[in-house]
Amino acid sequence: MSTATIDLITRYYAAFNAGDMNAFLGMLSDNVVHELNQSEKEVGKPAFTRFMERMNRCYRERITDLVIFASADGRRAAAEYTVNGMYLTDDAGLPPAKGQTYVLPGGAFFAIANSKIQRVTNYYNLRDWLTQVT
Repeated sequence: MSTATIDLITRYYAAFNAGDMNAFLGMLSDNVVHELNQSEKEVGKPAFTRFMERMNRCYRERITDLVIFASADGRRAAAEYTVNGMYLTDDAGLPPAKGQTYVLPGGAFFAIANSKIQRVTNYYNLRDWLTQVT
């Protein structure tokens, strides 16, 4: 198990929870691959930044119950967590936002190189989220 990789992913979620987007985005490689749950793949830090701007506008989320796993060589990691959120404003193609709260189990897979996150693949149950907000 790689303690440096576990530390990187721990700091990534701590920055997310703190709303520190500079620190959060600073842990990503410039050509980060972001594989969104049930959606398209995005490449590059600018695309990830735009995604986070939309997310922060439409949702308020906090990650709890975080458990992180890492390969011995530190090149791969996985995280399991609970997303505690509030739907703040309408997101394109989704139900209207009315301040609904939700709690979802989630997970993510990471590729790491040169002490930066090269790939993030996020998973959660969209049907469960839709049930909670409608």
